[in-house]
Order: sequence, then structure tokens, then C-alpha cells
Amino acid sequence: MTDKPQTPLGALVMAGQGQTDAERIGDGIFMVKDISNAYLVTTSNGDLMINTGFLGNGARNKGLFAPHRSGPLRRIVVTQAHADHYGALPDQKETDTQVIVGAGFGETVEYFERLGEFLGRRSGKLWASMTRRDGPPPKPPLIVPDVEIATSLAFTQGGRAFKVVKTPGGESLDSVFVWMPDEKIVFTGNLFGPVWRAMPNLVTMRGDKPRLVRAWLRSVEQVRALGAEMVITGHGDPIRGAEMIRADLDTMHAAVSYLERETIAGMNAGRSVQDLMREIALPADLRIGEFHGKTSWVVRAIWEENGGWFHYADGTTALYGVPRSAVNGDLVQLAGGAGAIVGRAHVHAAAGRPLEALHLIDIALGVVPDHEAGLSVRKSALEQLLAASGSTNLSETMWLKAEIAETDKRLASHAQEGEG
Repeated sequence: MTDKPQTPLGALVMAGQGQTDAERIGDGIFMVKDISNAYLVTTSNGDLMINTGFLGNGARNKGLFAPHRSGPLRRIVVTQAHADHYGALPDQKETDTQVIVGAGFGETVEYFERLGEFLGRRSGKLWASMTRRDGPPPKPPLIVPDVEIATSLAFTQGGRAFKVVKTPGGESLDSVFVWMPDEKIVFTGNLFGPVWRAMPNLVTMRGDKPRLVRAWLRSVEQVRALGAEMVITGHGDPIRGAEMIRADLDTMHAAVSYLERETIAGMNAGRSVQDLMREIALPADLRIGEFHGKTSWVVRAIWEENGGWFHYADGTTALYGVPRSAVNGDLVQLAGGAGAIVGRAHVHAAAGRPLEALHLIDIALGVVPDHEAGLSVRKSALEQLLAASGSTNLSETMWLKAEIAETDKRLASHAQEGEG
């Protein structure tokens, strides 16, 4: 799968392709676009860098910054322990560069190492085409920070004031932002996700430590209180203007607060998580982008943060290690064969009910994996979901494209076996 995604987030992630010079975005502030952007701040006493870019892009990013360097690289601040933010650090770091991270950086890195194979398989399926590689991502470099910020650290470098602030919750548990108080500029990294004024992704499809909703809301409050006139995020162009920034942060906070209230109200009223995922929608004046997170996913994340993994509607079987798929064979036999179930799935798909079709197809293919008609219905249902999504949310889009590609591969294999 090599086509470029058309989602807004996909466009931002790949925006650096073809960049030939770092972009000046402020007085002595330069941006190199990468999977996550790297930023250089120059001062009269050397330079400071905020994030470094992705693994394998260190030499490229260093070269793009080179014409704008003013002196030694005194500090590198890493806003979060995700490799797209610090993977190129070894190529950028100089002999006396001080590396600054948030408390919990090492714990977060260790989490990704401990679950490396599990997370690698999942990330490989979702993101391989985005990062222009095949299979799981390469192993991130070992970073030994000089300073870990538990609360905040203020310093002056070359006449420019900086404050590195630990946040309650962002895309990782070690998140920090960098505030330049005299200039009213804040570097947030992906504190609020990879796209500004958008729904957070509290629990990612690839897997990660869950981000708690109240911690995320406190982070919004923390940045909102600054009165920033420029916000520089992990992707895309800066957001400028104190009034616009305040309004956007107000809307983000109000939208997620609304979802928390409605989800808890639904839980108290006895509604199932699936009910609430379908039913809860934001009022028109609170709608924000759904490029990384989605309303329904946030509802589920809030439910499970507050109610845990066991949903009473799932019944007794959810308490034990025998999945529903264990009775696929019984259901196929009772239906008179996989063909009967595939036929009913086709009816659902033809009527525009792709999810009902997929529930049935999973049963049929669980018993007869190479059922050609079943695979065809599966592909049709997935294509309906992709079309309905509008290719807006990157994780959803990449998942559906990966599932369609896998189904195409299975159909092609079936055809080859038939020819043989």
C-alpha cells in the first residue's frame, strides 16, 4: 500500500517531503517539517532545539537547520517520549548539549521497549506506508537525558527567557511544553494531539498508556492561562493571535468536557458503551476536528477510564478466556454452512449495513478462511466504511485501507490456487 493518505493529519505528517530549507516562523525561530516537526531557536549565546524529528532523518534535518545556526547547540528539549519527536536526537546533539525531558521519559521509553513486538506489529499495520517503510519501525535510539522536569524549569539563554513546564497529561505521560514568556510563544509538541483544535486520542489503536480525560483537560487549562500569542505545535503552521488561541482552547475544553458529562450521565442511566458511542454527538458549536481521535472513541475511553474493562452487557462470558469466536463452527453448522452466513452478510452489505455484514463474515471466515464470496463481501463492507468515513481520521483510514489490502491479498491467493 503506497498511496499517500488524503487525511488532513496524513498531509501534515508528510508535509516535509521536498523541503529544501528550514522555514522561518518567528524571530530567530525555524521549523523543519518531519513526521513530527523539529524547531530551532537561536540566541546570542548559542541555539536551542525543541524536538529533533524522526529516526533516520537526523542528517537531513541537521542540514536544513545548518544555514540558520548561530552558535553551539546549548539545549535540546524533548516534549514527549515518542520516537518521532526524539529519534533524530543523536545526529543533532553536540558535545556539550544539555538534553531536557519531562519526568517519566525513561518510564515511557521502557514501556515501548517492553511491549516492542506487540506495539511494532500494530504500528506496522497502521503506519508502514506513512513512514515509507515496510514492517515495524526501527528501534529508537537510547537517550540519556541530563535534566528531567517534574514541575517546571526556567532559564535564560542569550537574552531569551524559557520555561519548560511538565503537564498533567498529553500524548504521553512525560509531556512538557516550552513557554517563552517575554515573547508570548509556547511550543506544545503534540500535547493536544497532532492537529490543533481537534479531538484528543485518549486511547490509541496502536496501543499506548491511556491518557486520562481530566488530566488532558487540566493541560488545556494550563496552556490557556498563559495568554499565548503564538502556539507552535508538533505539526503544521503556528497558530497566531491571542484571541483565536483562547477561543480554540475554550472550544477544545468545552467539547471534551461535554463528552465526559454525557458519557457519565449515560453510564448512570444504564446505557451500554455501544449505545453511547452511537448516540453521543457534539453540539454544532462545539464540533472540533476528528483527525486523530474521534468522538465515539473518546466516549469509549471515558467509559472505560471510569467503569473499567468489564461491561455488564457483555455478560458472563466476558469474565473468562474463551472468546465468542470459539462457537463459530457451531454457528456455521447450525446455519447450514458458511455460504448461508455469507449470503445473509451480503444482504446486510447490499442494504448499506456494513458493520452487521462484518459481524457475520467474521463468523464465516473464522471457519472457512478462504471462502471467496465471503472475502468479497468483506471487501465490500470495508470499502463502504472507508467511503462513509470520508478519509478524515488517519487511524481509521489507515486501518480500513490495511484491512482492504489484506482482503485483496487473500482473494488473489485464492484465485492463484484456483488457477493451479
